[in-house]
Amino acid sequence: MKDNRLSRKDAVGMDFLVKEYIREMKLSSGINRQRAMAAWSAVSGAAGYTVDVSFDRGVMCCVMASSVVRNQLYFQKDSLIARLNDFLEHDELFVRERNDGPVVKNLILR
Repeated sequence: MKDNRLSRKDAVGMDFLVKEYIREMKLSSGINRQRAMAAWSAVSGAAGYTVDVSFDRGVMCCVMASSVVRNQLYFQKDSLIARLNDFLEHDELFVRERNDGPVVKNLILR
């Protein structure tokens, strides 16, 4: 019979345990979606003009209430993608399934 307790020599940090728990319980897609939306609010500065944000398979789609704000953000698109990726890279709750490049690959503004 196997004992599920960790011995002292097998101890790991809480950051590792939390990420493993998220993976095991298959919560990562929902948490990642929420963290991506939080990243948009923190990075864009246009949270007040954002109607909806969706994130799926590296594509972030943001629906804006103001065409003026949308056009201003469009001209900053490359910078926004870089800042979003930087934010998510340093986010402790964001779980990367694969390490195959940037998290946000494309940004669609509507």
